[in-house]
Amino acid sequence: MRPYLLLVSEPDPSPSPHKRRVRYAGKNPRRFEQKYKEHNPQLYAETVQKVIASGKTPAGMHRPIMVAEIMEVLAPQPGEIAIDCTLGYGGHSKVLLARVQPGGRLIALDADPIELPKTTARLQALGYDEAAFSAHRSNFAGLPKVLAHEQLKGAHCILADLGVSSMQLDDPTRGFSVKLNGPLDMRMNPQRGIPASTLLAKLKAAELALLLEDNADEPKAKPLAQALAGQTLNTTSQLADAIRAELPRLPSEDQDLTLRRVFQALRIAVNEEFSALDTLLRVLPQSLLPGGRVAILTFHSGEDRRVKKSFVVGLRDGLYSEIAEEVIRPSAEERNANPRSASAKLRWAIKAE
Repeated sequence: MRPYLLLVSEPDPSPSPHKRRVRYAGKNPRRFEQKYKEHNPQLYAETVQKVIASGKTPAGMHRPIMVAEIMEVLAPQPGEIAIDCTLGYGGHSKVLLARVQPGGRLIALDADPIELPKTTARLQALGYDEAAFSAHRSNFAGLPKVLAHEQLKGAHCILADLGVSSMQLDDPTRGFSVKLNGPLDMRMNPQRGIPASTLLAKLKAAELALLLEDNADEPKAKPLAQALAGQTLNTTSQLADAIRAELPRLPSEDQDLTLRRVFQALRIAVNEEFSALDTLLRVLPQSLLPGGRVAILTFHSGEDRRVKKSFVVGLRDGLYSEIAEEVIRPSAEERNANPRSASAKLRWAIKAE
C-alpha cells in the first residue's frame, strides 16, 4: 500500500499590503455618510458620553425626553400591556419594556421604514422575544388596526411622543433640518406621499399662508407665502436662503426662529401630522382598558391645543375619569442637559372604569 503524501503549500513570500482605515481631512469627518461613529453609536460609548456631557445629542441617537415624568404618569406594572405609538430610537420603549416584565408586553408603532428595523434590532438584542415585544410599521393613526392584529382589546398604558427623532434631524438626506443641506423631503416614510419640495411647488400663496399660520403660528406667513409658493426649491439650503432673502432686515436670531417655524409647518403638512393626531385622539378611549393611562408628549402649540381639548371633552363625556389639570414641562436640569427638550409639553388622562 502506497503511503499518503502530505502536501504543504509554500508561504507567499510577498505579504499582502496592510490596509489602513480611510483618513478624513480635518479633525472630524464633515459629511454625514462618513461619520462612522454616528452610524454606530453603540460602539463608541466614550464618545457618546462626552457629547451628552456637553449638553448635546450625539448624531445618530435620540435622547428620550421626560422619562421619569412619563413613567410616573403611566405607572406601568409587571404583566401589563403597554403601547409606544412612536418608537423612534426606543428610549421610552426600553424603560417601558423593563417595567412590564415579567409577563408583560410592549407593542410599538413607527412610520419610519429606515429607523424602525434598527430600533427593533436594538431592543431584541436586549433579550426580548416576540412574546414581550413586537413592532409595527404604522403611524399612530393605525393604532386600532395594530390592536386588532395583536388580538388585543386594549392596553393598560399608551405613550405617544410627537417629536421628530434626532436620527431624522441629523441625517441630511431626510431633509428635516435647517442646519444641514440636503434634499427638501421631510417625509417620515420616504415611500409615501410627496416631498416638501413638491408641496411648495404646488401650493398657491393663500394656501401656503394658511398652512404657515395653522401649523406654526408664523407671524410673517403672508409675505413668506408670496415669496415661496409655487417656487422650485429642491434643497433645504435653497429654502433657507429664500426665507432669509425675504426677511433681510430681520435680526439673524429672528430669522432662525422663522426658519424653524417654516420647516415645522411644512413637515406637519407633508406627513399629515394633525390629521393623524386627530385620529389617535378619537380612538384612544376605546384603545385603553378600563383604568388605563395615556401620556402624550407634544412640541408645539397646535399639537398641545388638540390634546388638551380632546382630554377635556373626554372627561366631560365620561370617557376619562381624570386628566392632567396643568401641562407638565421638563425640569430646568433636563432643559440644560438636553436643549431639544425645551419645547416639550406632557399631558395625561385615565380611562374611566
